[in-house]
Amino acid sequence: MFAGLPELGISNGEDLKETLTNCTEPLKAIDQFQTENGILLPTLQSALPFLDLHGTPRLDFHQSVFDELRDNLTERVAVIAEGKEEDRFGKLEELLEKSFPLVKMPSIQPVVMQVLKHLPKASRCETLRFSSDVIFGDIVLLELTRICHVPEKKLKMVMADKDLYKVCGVEVKRQIWQDNQALFGDEVSPLLKQYIVEKEGALFSSELSVLHNFFSPSPKTRRQGEVVLKLTQMIGKNVKLYDMVLQFLRTLFLRTRNVHYCTLRAELLMSLHDLDISEICSVDPCHKFTWCLDACIREKFVDAKRARELQGFLDGVKKGQEQVLGDLSMILCDPFACNTLVLSTVRNLQELITQDTLPRVSQGAWDMIDSQVFKEPRLDPEVVTRFLPAMMSVVVDDHTFTVEQRLPSEEKSSPTYPTSLPDSFTKYLQENRVACEMGLYFVLHITKQRNKNALQRLLPVLVDTHNDMAFGDIFLHLLSGHLTLLSDEFGSQEFCSVVFERFLLTSFSSKENVHRHALRMLLHLHHKVLPSLMETLVKTLEPPKQGSEPVKELFTQLKEKLEAQKKSPPQPDEAPPSLDLGLHPVPVPTTTPTPTPPL
Repeated sequence: MFAGLPELGISNGEDLKETLTNCTEPLKAIDQFQTENGILLPTLQSALPFLDLHGTPRLDFHQSVFDELRDNLTERVAVIAEGKEEDRFGKLEELLEKSFPLVKMPSIQPVVMQVLKHLPKASRCETLRFSSDVIFGDIVLLELTRICHVPEKKLKMVMADKDLYKVCGVEVKRQIWQDNQALFGDEVSPLLKQYIVEKEGALFSSELSVLHNFFSPSPKTRRQGEVVLKLTQMIGKNVKLYDMVLQFLRTLFLRTRNVHYCTLRAELLMSLHDLDISEICSVDPCHKFTWCLDACIREKFVDAKRARELQGFLDGVKKGQEQVLGDLSMILCDPFACNTLVLSTVRNLQELITQDTLPRVSQGAWDMIDSQVFKEPRLDPEVVTRFLPAMMSVVVDDHTFTVEQRLPSEEKSSPTYPTSLPDSFTKYLQENRVACEMGLYFVLHITKQRNKNALQRLLPVLVDTHNDMAFGDIFLHLLSGHLTLLSDEFGSQEFCSVVFERFLLTSFSSKENVHRHALRMLLHLHHKVLPSLMETLVKTLEPPKQGSEPVKELFTQLKEKLEAQKKSPPQPDEAPPSLDLGLHPVPVPTTTPTPTPPL
């Protein structure tokens, strides 16, 4: 407990024990020991007997004095570190040398940790250049502020002692981490796992709503998440640690293809931007691009001015710096960026249909990093010349049918809603990622408009899409929320057949996530489904014995709800919430199907 005192020439318990063992007059020896090791203030000696008269133990007195001096010293260290005195470096380094031998003494440890914490702030700085060694090569030379830190020997002692490492401040840990990537990785890894779990948990949340979904939180709100704040604190202003985190994210994205790592890459940069950490933001080549895109995500729209700015950043990548496109592609592969870009495209389809614009740049991040070919992919021109017209023809068919329903029966050209789709539409859904992304958001658009006919026409073809994108968690999360607007239609055998038999149930046995989303949907809409059909769906969706716990838990909740429903009378349905979606519906008679509004 008192290790280190002899190194400073201060007696400890062992010295007192030896003195008492060898002395002939113990009382005199104790009195002498107290005089030599007590507070060396002559005027105090005559005052101490008064404390004895009041029954105050000497230990309490000395402890109170010690605590006061320690607190004053701790405050003084901070003042020195923040000051401008030329000799402040020497003062702190001298204090560290004197106090470090007592670092394991609990009563002194706060002072030592305070010096270790503030020494980097007070030390002289020198600048060096280093090359960011990332997966896809040397991305750019970054300027790193290197500080005359805590002596390396003391850092190693702290790192080797688990108890000391645990209590030392993050300012000291940064110095340890920047030369120990494996140790830093051990600290960061649990946070990255936690982040992915939280994102996936949001996609499988118990809430099913078109108004409150995965994309509802603003960028600023998302950056207040625990993981982003912790990573921001761990990095501080240290460019080398920031670069390490980016390497971890690139590696994990390459290995898992999980787009949530792209979200974290953007959120981390913008969190540092919020704190005005110019030491990092000024050297990250993606900063201005990410800043502009973040504003678009916040406003949920990409206007023409910002579209030109974003394209200008891409066009401004100089020859020899093409590797930067690897990081930019990760920024654009962020689901929040994709969501904003594609919604903007759908919203302004007629204006953008003749322009070779933003949707092309949001794809191919994984392929670019994996292949090491850093070149902006060009948009297949047939996506514009064939796919988009085919998608527009679906809208035309819908409006044509709606208009015809108003005509006398003898003037109607077709009494039934069209069921087939243009070959070019289905072809590009299967073969082109950009076309598929736009097609999926078009399906969400017509679902949000409660257009049952168009949805029944389109949903079955999503069984076969590019890389099974229609069975991805993000699309299924949004679709299930949008389908709540058509909850009454689940009482129809035909509608349920399209949603379940011809779409979800085609892959639920091989894709656990589809199984979970199907159960989530039924948890909210089971009371709308025909009882006979509900019984069939329950039997079909019953998880196997080797099924995962989340699926089993959802199935159990569904069974419990169905049992409760049998025991209690049905409750009257609540009126659906009023939606202000910023769209322009076409007025139609109540007896005819609702059409898809103009894009």
